[in-house]
Amino acid sequence: MELRAFQDLIRDIYFQRDSRRGSDKTFLWFLEEVGELIRSYRREEQEKIDSEMADVIAWLASVANLLGVDLESALLKKYPRVCPLCSSAPCTCPFI
Repeated sequence: MELRAFQDLIRDIYFQRDSRRGSDKTFLWFLEEVGELIRSYRREEQEKIDSEMADVIAWLASVANLLGVDLESALLKKYPRVCPLCSSAPCTCPFI
């Protein structure tokens, strides 16, 4: 599934609920999901990591929908198929 299609799917399913919750509270839910991902990662709970990553992306799409951000366009603008710093693919930036 393309990113734009996924963002549209999340909008179709959740936009009405997200709108009632508001962008601030929806953003807090996103952060909570990031916290759950961190916890699963640190505990090396491999069976939970994929589910938590999916939740993070879904909540990020919800926030983007509320803020009117097209994630696919924003990603391609920021990362135009090359590293935004060195303009290479793969990246040739010095490793620090």
